[in-house]
Amino acid sequence: MEERRYRSASGAPLALRCRQHSASCRELAVRCPRLQLRSLSAVTSAVWLAAYGLFVLCQNSMVLSAAIFLTLIGLIIYLHFVKIDQESLLVIGSLGIQVTSSYASGKESTTFIEMSQVKDVVINEAIHM
Repeated sequence: MEERRYRSASGAPLALRCRQHSASCRELAVRCPRLQLRSLSAVTSAVWLAAYGLFVLCQNSMVLSAAIFLTLIGLIIYLHFVKIDQESLLVIGSLGIQVTSSYASGKESTTFIEMSQVKDVVINEAIHM
């Protein structure tokens, strides 16, 4: 198993792990860093400060309750549907390709593509100066 460190186009660290299971089976996995507490704190603080400003203007405590509720629901949606911790590609020479995405909430999404369905391979790269 070989692991290499890279940076994404936005500058975040990435780890690429290559594993050769057999002559016709290879697995590639890309892991990005976990959710950063700094960004989570910044977004939560901004939403709650805006809600407190509205509370001061209208004197309605429902504004504060709604801000807390929306922040929690937004975090759950982000962790379950958006934030991907790891993506892996398992290539089995004569059988097909399995793509697995692991989300921050623990949810995994797996797709299998038969080799007869693969017409061409496209490498999508990003260059950031």
